[in-house]
Amino acid sequence: MVDNGIARSAISSAVSRPFPSSVDVRPADDIGLAEYEAFCATAIVGPAQHPLWLRAWIEASGTDALIVMMRRSGVPMFALALEVVREGPFLVARFPAGDHANGNFAAVAADAHQLSEADARTLCVAIHAARPDIDLISLQRQNPTIGEFANPLAGLAYMRSPNVSLAVDLSGGFDAVLSRHNGRKKRKKFRGQLRKFEEVGGYRVITASTPEEVDSILDAYFEMKAARFAEKGIPNVFAPIEVQTFFRRLYSSCLHLPAHMRPFELRAVEVEGGLVAVHGMSHTPHSILCDFGGMRETAAAQCPGYFFDYLCIEDACNNGKTIYDFSVGDEPYKRSWCDVETWQFDTLLPLTAKGRAAWALATARAHAVRLVKSNAALWSLVKQLRTKVAGTKVQPHQED
Repeated sequence: MVDNGIARSAISSAVSRPFPSSVDVRPADDIGLAEYEAFCATAIVGPAQHPLWLRAWIEASGTDALIVMMRRSGVPMFALALEVVREGPFLVARFPAGDHANGNFAAVAADAHQLSEADARTLCVAIHAARPDIDLISLQRQNPTIGEFANPLAGLAYMRSPNVSLAVDLSGGFDAVLSRHNGRKKRKKFRGQLRKFEEVGGYRVITASTPEEVDSILDAYFEMKAARFAEKGIPNVFAPIEVQTFFRRLYSSCLHLPAHMRPFELRAVEVEGGLVAVHGMSHTPHSILCDFGGMRETAAAQCPGYFFDYLCIEDACNNGKTIYDFSVGDEPYKRSWCDVETWQFDTLLPLTAKGRAAWALATARAHAVRLVKSNAALWSLVKQLRTKVAGTKVQPHQED
């Protein structure tokens, strides 16, 4: 028997008329993945919900994954890929890859409308019936739009995510971007770094085109991040072997596609035979998202992160993109470029009595994080304490 209190805390009383939609819930096996891929081929979907992302994560982690498909009159109109993980005493369904999935946007038909409260209740009832062990659906860090398309879950937004996402408006091309962001200083800084590179033989931008290049670039990146996280006193979220395997599979899985059609791309800057900056990128028709970045400073490469950002933003302009997205996180190097703030949203749908307790804890935690990060003095103190515990000094970096 389905709990009549499902999602009561996140959704108001459901409409009493029959629901116009139907929902199928199945494991993300070969059949489920094939169905999801077929729908995504014509749907609007975020990079972190792309079928290649989903397959890479399942293969790397062996996660318990589900495909939820909503239909109207038998026609698919919305699809949700979820993984089920344990968080303390609770079993939670979330976007695959957890904290590595940002700017989330579930797959939706281009002519579909936002999900209504009745649709959401139908979704919750179907998931609870198929998997009564799941306590909470937690869909975090969702973008409100992709281009002109609204997120189908925007009407069910429960709360704003604690972290802002920063992006650059590329309107008018690169010269116009520079004119809006202290272009004279930026050009001078770029030319200064360029001269240093030329003094040691120049630089090379590498876009991974073979599995070997993917591995070598990611090896360098994981080393950069391990050092950076240790310095800041932060747990290394890239350390788990399943995470490293996931990114290797993700970028390698795109290589069979023509370069201009790859949804995910790995780039690096090489100087004196070593990599000094790395970017992991996602592509949508109108934007480029920098999913992650890392750098290693040397005598010749004193601002490699800034130098690489400059090149990548210029390249995005030259390729007709309208947005260059630095993703989640508020850092000075992002602020120096960005003029677009996006506050992502979270959707929390409790399915059980335990789920309502998980919902309350998640809500309290998010409010606490938002309170700390909205207070500049308090957030600065937290970061200082964190670095003192790690035994290091805070240093300015051009990466996140």
